[in-house]
Amino acid sequence: MSKIYRILFFVTLLFICLSTQHTSFANEENIRFPGSMELNSIKVLDLKTAQRIAIKGNPSLDAARERVTQARQQLIQARAAYFPRIDASGSKIRSIMSENDYFLAGMPSDDKTDIYNAGITASLTLFNGFQREYTHLSARYSKSSSIESRNNVLRLLFYQVAASYFNAQLARENINIAKANEEFNQRQLIETEARYRVGTGSLSDVLNFRVRINSAKSQLITAKQGYAVAVYGLASLMGIPDAKLPEHIELTKLEDETGDELAIPDTTAAVQYALEHRPDLIQSNYLYKQAKANVGSARAGFYPTINITGSIDADRTNNREFEREDFGKSILLNISFNLFSGGQTISRVSEARSRLRESKRNIDDKTIGIISDVKSAVTQLRAAQEQLALQRENTKLVQETRDLVEKEYTAGQGSLVRLNEAQRDLVTAQSNLVLSLVSMRQAWEGLKSSTGEILTGYIEYRYK
Repeated sequence: MSKIYRILFFVTLLFICLSTQHTSFANEENIRFPGSMELNSIKVLDLKTAQRIAIKGNPSLDAARERVTQARQQLIQARAAYFPRIDASGSKIRSIMSENDYFLAGMPSDDKTDIYNAGITASLTLFNGFQREYTHLSARYSKSSSIESRNNVLRLLFYQVAASYFNAQLARENINIAKANEEFNQRQLIETEARYRVGTGSLSDVLNFRVRINSAKSQLITAKQGYAVAVYGLASLMGIPDAKLPEHIELTKLEDETGDELAIPDTTAAVQYALEHRPDLIQSNYLYKQAKANVGSARAGFYPTINITGSIDADRTNNREFEREDFGKSILLNISFNLFSGGQTISRVSEARSRLRESKRNIDDKTIGIISDVKSAVTQLRAAQEQLALQRENTKLVQETRDLVEKEYTAGQGSLVRLNEAQRDLVTAQSNLVLSLVSMRQAWEGLKSSTGEILTGYIEYRYK
């Protein structure tokens, strides 16, 4: 009998050692976080930096990380079924008999009996119809699913940050356009007032440019308001307290498009990449595997359960100092098999299989949706590229027209109405150009988000 207990003791130590090794899974991460970033040290905030800051600061991403932590702890709980359960117990019972019992026993009525008990029990499930194996597998897939859910939150967050960043750039360009419009009309006002003073200009021309200046100032106020709102939204997504960027931080200049940005994407390759890398689709696949494992877990009710329990107990009366001779040992091998449970096991299996079929349908639906997202994003990008090329050409023509009309007006050969119209067309063309440029870059980010490419450089590990 002592050999059996020694075997149980060493098996327990082995499981404890293995458990300390398995807990290393708790440190698995699939996001490479950047180093600490101080906003005070940043003067020019680019898009990538804004996205990196959002990784640490955005509350929705923090909530997603907590869900991963919960799934990780559930995995540890499921793994615990492989280890023996060891419980220690101790008790003290004070027995005081009735007067009649004392009289019959010939004992004094004030005599008391103290019974001390101490013991340790180890139990281990040897077989339960593979339930713990499937439960452990289900917990692993649940953890992987939570990781991909977090990745998907990160994907959406990156796109939202990019959209807010580009909107802020657009608003700032509108500020510059409004300022340039004001400066143009201010320059024309100075020249017109000079001509008016010498009698070669009219008062109506002076008043016209004053009205145009006020209109430009109004546009400038609206543009500044739009910029402030866009920056508040960007700061909020970045998780900055008070949703406010420090005043010394500026956004990067809106540069002209590059040749790579004008390249036409391959729709087939984009779809294939999305089907392999989109976190929400990978999550759906893990949920399917989890549902499949749950079917096996539900079928465990068709098998017997085998448990082994070993215990060491001691009882002593009126003395709490236990000796070796006070301890007794026992070992129990228990086999149980359910013969009838009102159809409960069959119902659980049917429910699990239904969830498995549901998970498969969800994968099919998600796949179709992703293909549609990618194709729509490619279509929007191509349209934005064409629109940008058209607006850039149109702005160049309108700029040349305005310059010619300005020279004609200055020489006294053109009308004020035509100059106002040409300037208004230029402002509109410049606004449409920056809008097209921002829309094209947003379309690129939308395509990268729809394929999952937007996460490139941030996904280090996926749990298999």
